[in-house]
Amino acid sequence: MYLTSEIKKDIFKKSGIKKSDTDTGSSESQIALFSHRISHLTEHLKLNRKDFSTQLGLMKLVGKRRRLLNYLEKTDIARYRAIVSELNLRR
Repeated sequence: MYLTSEIKKDIFKKSGIKKSDTDTGSSESQIALFSHRISHLTEHLKLNRKDFSTQLGLMKLVGKRRRLLNYLEKTDIARYRAIVSELNLRR
């Protein structure tokens, strides 16, 4: 797969939201990974308009990220605002 452990560490380092090197289960780190995958799939779909299975996967990823963002907004609004501002997500 295109997401190796080095790429994931780089994503966490760029976003600056990771608490430690072994913290991959926090909401912030999962949202960062989902955002990277969403941007990758969006670029793929710009070239391949009729790839409907990728389009379905993209919609599922967007829904997963939205649910995590909603959870984070309900539980800790400060962490939610930090992740939205660091990843330049709208809403």
